[in-house]
Amino acid sequence: MPKQTLPPADPNVPVHNRFVCMHGHFYQPPRENPWLEAVELQESAAPFHDWNERITSECYAPNGASRITDSSNNIIRILNNYARMSFNFGPTLLSWLLEKAPRTYRMVLDADLASAARYSGHGSAIAQVYNHIIMPLASERDARTQIRWGIADFEHRFGRKPEGMWLAETAVNRHVLDLMAQEGIQFTILAPSSAGTSAPSRPLNRVPEPPTRVPHLRLSPASAGMRLRGVQPRNPPFPLPGSQPPTPP
Repeated sequence: MPKQTLPPADPNVPVHNRFVCMHGHFYQPPRENPWLEAVELQESAAPFHDWNERITSECYAPNGASRITDSSNNIIRILNNYARMSFNFGPTLLSWLLEKAPRTYRMVLDADLASAARYSGHGSAIAQVYNHIIMPLASERDARTQIRWGIADFEHRFGRKPEGMWLAETAVNRHVLDLMAQEGIQFTILAPSSAGTSAPSRPLNRVPEPPTRVPHLRLSPASAGMRLRGVQPRNPPFPLPGSQPPTPP
């Protein structure tokens, strides 16, 4: 195959105006046997006891202490990757890490503190709806509860209010976005397929126009190889409930 080359960079575009934002979504369902309140042996995760332990060893812990090596493969620096990326951890996973992998749990919290110090108070961590349910399918009461519990869990662990919130499977409709905005959430992350329209691509050296948005909620679609662009969500495929159920405690 002929060698593929990238087009030359525009010399008029300052390099410092180009940014890549990576988001890590980290989640595990509760694996505990409800009768034993413990995770039973999972043979498919061998040689580890269960999949929580295996994924922690292969992913969560190494990302908290990533090895930077030189040309001779000597370790020259240990880097907490979470402090350099946007991320969210599901509440059920954080509960397990706190009990079974406290050092990894501490690295996640430390990363948010370090990133907040670097980015003028804006930490890298965002919240998640509490039980990872498909929010557009939930009743208003259940959806609001998921948002409130996700916020409360985040505040308990990270010691600050979350600015953003991850929606399970990036499933979204206007009603869910409105509920999040009412609870103080400023932005979420969407897949491009969740967007009805998007702003056209612009030269990177131009000042971008304000994105189309739902009031009080910034929307950020994310996809591998795509730049962030302002979006307008699709209309929900079914009518929104007209009644207001009781506010959950």
